[in-house]
Amino acid sequence: MIHYALTCDKDHAFDSWFQSSEAFDRLLAAGHIGCAVCGSVQVGKRLMAPTVRPARESEGGAAGKPIAPPPGVLSAPRNPVERAFAALRRQIEENSDYVGANFAAEARAIHDGDKPVRTIHGEARPEEARSLIEDGIAVMPLPFLPARKVN
Repeated sequence: MIHYALTCDKDHAFDSWFQSSEAFDRLLAAGHIGCAVCGSVQVGKRLMAPTVRPARESEGGAAGKPIAPPPGVLSAPRNPVERAFAALRRQIEENSDYVGANFAAEARAIHDGDKPVRTIHGEARPEEARSLIEDGIAVMPLPFLPARKVN
């Protein structure tokens, strides 16, 4: 696996992992690499330093201390948009109940008065969400995946 720091033609910085440099080149040529911020497929590599660790530190660092992730490795929000999404996610998760794949049934039960009113979030198939909207039940997609579905 190889990690590349990337940028798009609109100067958005992001990073990704690839099976090899050849795999990156094939995906780029086919237009399958898009900016994580705006979706542009006009993408190129940014200047970056390779992460090289001495052998004695490769198994968890000196004296068993954990190794901090190298700069740019999806460790924390890097710009105002990422910080805003992180704050939104935190607020939703702190102020609502996660109901998982049972979202459509739970939302319908709350709407029909069969369950107490509360704020929920979860997952629904597109046809389930469409049915809820057609029945006048207010739902909206969230701009992030559940934590369990994130690598």
